[in-house]
Amino acid sequence: MKLTNVIGNIESADYYAETVEWIELDWEELNKRILRKFTTKGREIAIILEEQGLQYGDILYQDETSTMAIRTKSEPAYVIRPASITEMGKIAFELGNRHTPCIIEGNEIIVRYDRTLEDIFAKTGVAYVQTEKRFKQPFKYKGHHHHDEHAAAASTHAHS
Repeated sequence: MKLTNVIGNIESADYYAETVEWIELDWEELNKRILRKFTTKGREIAIILEEQGLQYGDILYQDETSTMAIRTKSEPAYVIRPASITEMGKIAFELGNRHTPCIIEGNEIIVRYDRTLEDIFAKTGVAYVQTEKRFKQPFKYKGHHHHDEHAAAASTHAHS
C-alpha cells in the first residue's frame, strides 16, 4: 500500500482505538520523506511524501475499518527530576556542555539513554530514572561553530 499524504492527526481525529494500525518509526525517521515499513498489524506500506517531516500521531490512511497512524518506537531514556533550581542549573549546564539533546516537559528533563550520563547525574546529585519513552518529536541538535566566530573575530582584529 502506498501512502502519500498526511490526512490528519490522531489528537484531533475520530477513530476507534482497536482499529489503529501504528506505523512505528525511529525518531530520526520522522524527518524522512520516503520510507518502507510494516504496520503493527503486519501490512506492508510505502510512505512517499512530497514534503519532509512526520509528526507523532499523523494519520496517513483511514477508512471505516482501519486508521494508519505514525508513532515512534519505544526506546531507553532517562527522566531527570531536579529538586531545586540549583540542581536544574547544574544538570542543564552539564548536559549543554556535552551537547546532549533533551526535551523539557514540566519539571522533568528527558534524554535518550547514554550510560555515561549516569556519572553526571551522580556528580550533580540529581534524581533520575531509567525508563522507556516514545518521543513525539525528533531531538534537535543545535551545533555551534566556535571556529567560525573566532576566525571572524581574529580576522577583524588582524585588519584593525
